[in-house]
Amino acid sequence: MNRAPNLSRALVLETPVTVPDGAGGFAVSWQGLGTLWAEIRAGAGRERFAALGPAGEVSLRILVRAAPVGSDQRPRPEQRFREGARLFRILAVAEADVQGRYLICTAREEMPA
Repeated sequence: MNRAPNLSRALVLETPVTVPDGAGGFAVSWQGLGTLWAEIRAGAGRERFAALGPAGEVSLRILVRAAPVGSDQRPRPEQRFREGARLFRILAVAEADVQGRYLICTAREEMPA
């Protein structure tokens, strides 16, 4: 890392939880695990074909302080971040620096259901 990160955005880390849907099946609910301070940077963009024609998609790089492997505060790919009504699905997580002080979470913004 060339510069100190600007961890100025409060993101709630959420994990999926399977709950009964009342009709014999299951639904996915999201449980908050805590707030992480982050920096969000735009990554590479691409165009893809969607149901209504071409649509743009931008990957995001979300930088957070590292937490030990196994900690509830360490993001994982099946989880997401929430910032108010905005949702960021975590696609991959990697260490951002040799010292292991920060993590880079590659994410995609999703529209709430």
